[in-house]
Amino acid sequence: MFCNRKENCIMSAQSQDSRATFSGKLGYVLATAGSAVGLGNIWRFPYLAAKYGGGIFLLVYLILVVTFGYSLIISETALGRKTGKSPVGAYHYFSRSPFATFGGWINAIIPMIICPYYCVIGGWVLRYLAGYLAGGVHELAGENYFTDFISSAGSIEGWFLVFALCTLAVIIFGVQNGIERASKIMMPVLVVLAVVVAIYSMTRPGAAGGIKYFLIPDFGRFSWMTVVVAIGQMFYSLSCAMGILFTYGSYMKKDVSIEKSTFEVAFFDTLIAVLAGLMIIPAVFAFSGENAAENLQAGPSLMFITMPKIFENMGIGMIIGIAFFLLVFFAALTSAVSLAESCASTLQDEWHVGRKAATLIVGVIMLVLGSLSSFGFNLLSNIRIFGMDFLDFFDFLSNSVMMPIAAMATCLLVLRSATLNGIASEVTACGAGFRQRKIYNFIMKYLAIVFLGVILISSVLNVLGVISM
Repeated sequence: MFCNRKENCIMSAQSQDSRATFSGKLGYVLATAGSAVGLGNIWRFPYLAAKYGGGIFLLVYLILVVTFGYSLIISETALGRKTGKSPVGAYHYFSRSPFATFGGWINAIIPMIICPYYCVIGGWVLRYLAGYLAGGVHELAGENYFTDFISSAGSIEGWFLVFALCTLAVIIFGVQNGIERASKIMMPVLVVLAVVVAIYSMTRPGAAGGIKYFLIPDFGRFSWMTVVVAIGQMFYSLSCAMGILFTYGSYMKKDVSIEKSTFEVAFFDTLIAVLAGLMIIPAVFAFSGENAAENLQAGPSLMFITMPKIFENMGIGMIIGIAFFLLVFFAALTSAVSLAESCASTLQDEWHVGRKAATLIVGVIMLVLGSLSSFGFNLLSNIRIFGMDFLDFFDFLSNSVMMPIAAMATCLLVLRSATLNGIASEVTACGAGFRQRKIYNFIMKYLAIVFLGVILISSVLNVLGVISM
């Protein structure tokens, strides 16, 4: 059973003396929002919104965020704070059964797989940022620039290592001096840059069509795939099932409201996703003309191929390019930091090593798996796993298979061991409110596992080519 409110507050002061914590709600919200705001917000959300109905996709997405997404964040955060542990320790707090061990470790291993290849992509972002800072607007927009870049083993590996070192440099300084301090600097700057670029994009001649398409729902464009894809995007965007929310929850003080913080994190994440849509979709409409629809379907290449070509045609393309890739760098770095911190926290909790040793081990994991992802485009390009290069395989394994299963395990942990009343007790610690408790209970009891099953099946079918997402 969870403690009553008074005992929770007293015990937290004792138990958190030996565990690092965020300084308060602002530190937690900015760090957690930083983990949620990542590359998926900047390129994946705009192109999915464009592909699946524009405004109607945005409406469905917002509804899912405040219901399904809210419930998943509440669950993982409450479990982390209650136990004061990262995923493995949080599961073992309730049981030492094989199920608990599996559930804890799958949540812990996922960020160890994602972080290395995420840093590889972060290196791409750094390369483009450096290119714009050097005035290479026309060079970066070259037809084969991106392909030539990733085909060069030395270049792609070098930029990956620079980005990985930036990530490790933040987590080695700890929770308040590293993660929280970096988030308090980068997140406000990211928002300002996003607003500036979005305003510039929306005020270009021809951009009005893109704004209308993105913001105004057209129910005639609604389809079942709109819901399926929105569920998947929301799930991945909010940092669920990556061990991050367990870890950051364990750093949250008892007097910080979980429910209020959850809404603020979800708002921050959605705000950046919407701003990304307003940065990219109007710009593509303005500068692509009849090819706007085709360019918006470009997927990952939207950021590294399509956008540089659009920036080349802008009067102040270099300045906008710098601002755009700087905000993408901040978004990528805050997410990479949260992934690496989740790994380091698990190692500290389970192997009882210090932060420096944990950071070193995480660095080795990043080097090995990240190098495989880098070299998969050049030196190891002849190696394919189920037809995929290393980066795509790691992405498929973690995102499409492991994450939905990990989230299902957490839902079962809540329903069978922690209990809904236990979660509510933690959420309402120190007199905090839980206004959406009935919605939370309904989602967890009847919908969460079904939604996660939809994500798992649709993601696998997408990779197999049965459906297109």
